[in-house]
Amino acid sequence: MEGVSVRKIKKICVFCGANSGKDVAFVNAAFHLGEVLGKRKIDLVYGGGKLGLMGQVLGIIPSAFTINNLVGETCGKEIKVATMQERLVMMMELSDAFIALPGGFGTLEELFQMISWAQLNIHNKPIGVLNINGFFNGLLSFVDHTVKQEFITPRARKILISATTADELVDKLQAFRFEPDPALSKLKWSPSSSQKEKLDLTLRL
Repeated sequence: MEGVSVRKIKKICVFCGANSGKDVAFVNAAFHLGEVLGKRKIDLVYGGGKLGLMGQVLGIIPSAFTINNLVGETCGKEIKVATMQERLVMMMELSDAFIALPGGFGTLEELFQMISWAQLNIHNKPIGVLNINGFFNGLLSFVDHTVKQEFITPRARKILISATTADELVDKLQAFRFEPDPALSKLKWSPSSSQKEKLDLTLRL
């Protein structure tokens, strides 16, 4: 990365499946990602619990998931929130970058919500997928297809980063330079004045 300015990343939010998946490589890659973050002194933010690929450090979990110990005890510090949307907003606020590991609908929802918010200039933080054993090949091909069909602009396509190893992906996240859409960059998003300092995603024209 010589000659490339490096973004300072202190916390990375990791989206991952509640199940371990069919391929043991997914679990191994999740552990390796944790090791890479630890060596780089980057804190981990995640969705709480201990099921599947979910891990450690700071877990942000909806209170409903804690009833009857549904997802197990969170490793490290835990923050309970009322709703899934509140969890996602807090993840965005507390993290400097985002990584998606193999997962299902929930993982994909979180990934694309962050991409959408970046496109709308709500945040300018890098977002990447760890493409283990080609897991995300179909998804990345579909995204490229939407660019060809002119539903996603080439500029917006750059928001989603991919790599096959944890070290390569973190390097790419650190080198990421946000390029806001000139029109969407004019949107103004104001913070809420509520006691909980929640982010108000109301559009101000």
